[in-house]
Amino acid sequence: MATDAHPADIESLLPSTGARWGAEALGTFLLVLGGVGTAVLAGEHVGFLGVALAFGLTVVVGAYSFGPVSGGHFNPAVTVGLATAGRFAWKDVPGYVIAQVVGGLVASSLLFLIALGRDGADLKNFASNGYGDASPDGYGLLSVALVEIILTAVFVIVILGATAPRSTPAAAGLTIGLSLTLIHLISIPVSNTSVNPARSIASAIYGGGESLMQLWAFLVFPIIGALLGGLVFKPLLDGVRKTV
Repeated sequence: MATDAHPADIESLLPSTGARWGAEALGTFLLVLGGVGTAVLAGEHVGFLGVALAFGLTVVVGAYSFGPVSGGHFNPAVTVGLATAGRFAWKDVPGYVIAQVVGGLVASSLLFLIALGRDGADLKNFASNGYGDASPDGYGLLSVALVEIILTAVFVIVILGATAPRSTPAAAGLTIGLSLTLIHLISIPVSNTSVNPARSIASAIYGGGESLMQLWAFLVFPIIGALLGGLVFKPLLDGVRKTV
C-alpha cells in the first residue's frame, strides 16, 4: 500500500547535480554525434532530409534515455527558454550550459578524428552554421536572424507544450524530435540550422575561419528566440496551473 513519503526521502530519490550534468553532456554528445556526424560523414549520401531526420532521431533517443535524469535539454537555448517560462531554476542554468557545450565538443572532436581517416577528406566548414557566403543557399544575416529566432522560439514552445501538466508525457520525446526534424527541413538551406548554441560551437571549432567569425550569430539569435518562446508560453502555462 502506498504511503506519503517524507520530503527528505523524496529529495534523496532525485538525481544528483552531477548525474544531471552528466546526462546533459551525454545527451548533447549524442545529438552532435548523430546530427553533425550525419552531415559531415554521410551528408553527400543522405542529403538535407537525412540530416534533418538524424537530428530529430537523436533528440528522440536522447529524450527517452536521459530525459528522466536531467529533463533532456541538450541545448543551452532550451535551458534558457525553460528558465524564462519558470519551468527550470535560473541557478542551475550555468551548470547545464557548460555540460552541454562540453558534451558537444567531445562529440565533434571524435567526429574530426574519424573524418581525418578518409583520404582526401574535405573538412572545410564541418557542418557549421553561417550566413552570406557561409549559408548553404547564400542567405544574408537578416534572413538567418529571423529563421533562427523564430524557429528557436517555436522549438521552445513545442517543448513547453509537450511537457506541460495536461500533456501526454509518453509522447513528449517523439513530439520534440519531430519538431526538430521539421525545423531542420525548413532552415538547413538558410543557416544550416542551429537553434542550439552548443551544436554551433561544436561545429565551428573545427570549421575554423569564417565559421568561428560568424559563431556569435548562432549564440545570440537562438538565445533571443528561447527568451521569446519562454515569455510567450509562460502566460499559457500559468493559466493551466490556475485551472488544475
